[in-house]
Amino acid sequence: MKISCFLSAQFDPSADPSAGIDDVMAQAAAAEAAGFHAVYLGHHYLAKSAFVQPVPLAGYLAHATSRVRIGFAVLLAPLYNPIGLAEDLASLDVLSNGRLTVGIGAGYRKRETTAFGVAWDDRLRRIREYVPLLRALWNGETVDAAGSWGEVPGASLALRPVQPGGPPLWIGAFAEPAIRRAARLDCPWLIGPKGNDEELKRLLDIYHEERGGGPVEQPMSREAYIGDSYGQAAAAVRPDLQRQYAGYKSWDDAQNIDVDRYIAEDCLVGAADEIVAKLRRWESGLGITEVSLRLQFVGAGQEETMEQIARFGAEVIPRVSA
Repeated sequence: MKISCFLSAQFDPSADPSAGIDDVMAQAAAAEAAGFHAVYLGHHYLAKSAFVQPVPLAGYLAHATSRVRIGFAVLLAPLYNPIGLAEDLASLDVLSNGRLTVGIGAGYRKRETTAFGVAWDDRLRRIREYVPLLRALWNGETVDAAGSWGEVPGASLALRPVQPGGPPLWIGAFAEPAIRRAARLDCPWLIGPKGNDEELKRLLDIYHEERGGGPVEQPMSREAYIGDSYGQAAAAVRPDLQRQYAGYKSWDDAQNIDVDRYIAEDCLVGAADEIVAKLRRWESGLGITEVSLRLQFVGAGQEETMEQIARFGAEVIPRVSA
């Protein structure tokens, strides 16, 4: 199993953003040194925090690292023009020497779609249209493309990605229709940070039935914290999670979360032995191939985050990656 790390590149608006970016770069370097498979970035516009946009930051990360993969979890693809998106992502794949993974999602904030002139329902149609268009352009095809975003005859890319066929495309989804959409597009379903084993098994069965079989990567995002015992780790992360989810005003599920149940069932929290056991259970029981861990939460400091990266690298990754 691959273990990856989600980087939180959003800061207090009153703080020096360059210092925050230095912290993110230090986390990426530490994750690479600790044996993490990839580092992932999130995406929002009009956030209340100072949110560093992921496409330029990914280019910065590509220059500062050499082995670790770089990706998005997730990029709000419907807010982009697909031709520009194809060129931007091809450029990032070149800059990273073929280390890019692209998770995309429809988004859940109407404020963002309204700001970009994207109709709420159109964001779903764009996901369906963009995936085959991106793949065709990255494969070197010449296509006539048109949609609510614009129209272009004979589109092709002179700059091609390093990875044959382009970067892997994942689709982040929570609801059953979106999971089915990912399957029909033959994209790995990027499981979000909620859902216990029973619920995930039900949804994965739907995904695989809709997709029709065959090997596929199965990535998952989880909130995580490693401690000396489950009780100590849960007590340490509980206030951070409460602050984090209180900020998701547009995500209905986050407003009704039972934090104690969530930590115990959905999250990856505990001592190393407990964390390794849960990872192995997800791998054997659910077919999970990669888990991306959020190790920094709203209000948590850099020292604690760096300690978490180091502990997962020393106590967990060697035991599950083998």
